[in-house]
Parts: sequence; structure tokens; C-alpha cells
Amino acid sequence: MAERRDHRAALLRRVFHSQTARIHWRDLQPYFAHGNVVRVSGDLDLVEVAVQLGLDNTEDFQRWIAGGEVAPVSDGQALQWHETDTQLWAVVAPPWILVQPAAACVDTAGADTPG
Repeated sequence: MAERRDHRAALLRRVFHSQTARIHWRDLQPYFAHGNVVRVSGDLDLVEVAVQLGLDNTEDFQRWIAGGEVAPVSDGQALQWHETDTQLWAVVAPPWILVQPAAACVDTAGADTPG
């Protein structure tokens, strides 16, 4: 069973990583209006959060939510991102779009990568 879960996690990781992209907040506003956009703290790996969502890992999600590391985008945050035309990393983990400020993650080679 653990081997099967590990295989699924690896598959999800590849899929989500290949589908992660930078996007301007204005392009996400229709999804925000429907309540489908979730903010992920820069302290977390965006792709790994998507993987755990795909694995239905409620234990990690409860901990992240309790710690404020994962939460629906607030109206105030949405307004700030709108006013500053913020660019975000985003990955779709249906029915959610997980986002993280693009400035939150830069790899050691200097190329931008999602957290």
C-alpha cells in the first residue's frame, strides 16, 4: 500500500510540477470570485502542497490551515494583489488553484522556481 501511495505521489509531483506557471493576479480574479483560489505560504513547497491535496492528506492540511500556511485568498489580499498587479506561481489541483507570490521562491541557480 505504501509503495502504491509513493508511486502516486511521484506521478502527481511530476504532473503538478509540469503544470506550475507564473500568472498575474488579474488573470485569476474570476476564479477568486468563485472561491477557488487558495494561498500557500512561501515557507511551503507549492508543488508539494498540490501533491498532498491530490493524495487527500488531511493531516498535513489541517496542520497547514491551523498554522495559517494554507488559506483561501482573503478579500484584502486580493485587493492588494490587484492594486500591485502581482505575479504569482499557480498550480491547478482541481477544484482549487493554489497560488504563491512569485517573489517567495528563487532557487540556488538563480532561476525562479515555485516554492
